[in-house]
Amino acid sequence: MDFWLRNPDYLADELVSVVEAGTADASYLVTARSLLDDPEPDLRWYPMPRWFYGAYEQLNDAFSLLETYDLATLRRTGQPGKKSLRNLFFLTQAGAAAVTELTADPILGWYAEQVKLVALVAGDDGGQTLKDRQYRQATYAGTDLGVAIAPIAPRVRERLDALSAAAPVLAAGDAVWEGDRT
Repeated sequence: MDFWLRNPDYLADELVSVVEAGTADASYLVTARSLLDDPEPDLRWYPMPRWFYGAYEQLNDAFSLLETYDLATLRRTGQPGKKSLRNLFFLTQAGAAAVTELTADPILGWYAEQVKLVALVAGDDGGQTLKDRQYRQATYAGTDLGVAIAPIAPRVRERLDALSAAAPVLAAGDAVWEGDRT
């Protein structure tokens, strides 16, 4: 899910897929187009390298800041060296208050809106299913280990154009996105 948040073009492609599958309203094609045409792919793109199990980045550094300010906490379950070892992340009361404050911010509120889109495309799928969906992207799957996964905006734009031409549901000025795209 973090990968889609950090790669708006891949998120746009997933939005196109859920519209094609009939699990989301066609109005989300406007949102997908805004993810491609607005500055997101350039301003919000934060590349992730591909490793053995897909897009990966150590969470320890980023998460340690959240723990330091008592915004979140980490609990590990299981025994070291066993397959059942899991990390569980929890938002603290201070973290929940910070989320409420950030959501109302005109600039940082973008993230809360983006998370809603990620949740929409993820649906009820678990980690393995989400990873499998990402690997269906040839660019993603074909990325060498340790190399940043490349953008796919041109291909998504072509796909979106073809779908929009086949079923022109919305007028060009119609909007569904409620987040600030500036």
